[in-house]
Amino acid sequence: MNEEQAKTIALQALSYLLGDEDVLQRFMDLSGVDPSDLRARADDPAMLAGVLDFFLGFEPQLLQMCEAMDLSADLPAQARRCLHGGQFEEWS
Repeated sequence: MNEEQAKTIALQALSYLLGDEDVLQRFMDLSGVDPSDLRARADDPAMLAGVLDFFLGFEPQLLQMCEAMDLSADLPAQARRCLHGGQFEEWS
């Protein structure tokens, strides 16, 4: 996966996040980031990595997002590895 593909997947995750009030509220509660910051920084690899981290940290929500966005469940983790220097903590 290249960086452009990774950004596309992260933007799909961001779109899902902004479109679901409950998920957005949980993200804001955990991150302190509000919707206007998300929109303003939508092209920031660090912000996109944070959005992917949010989903990767809670598998049920990750799976819901992937289903809604028609993504294979392994793609967000692959995308995360490509963004923001590839710094990614594996959870197993």
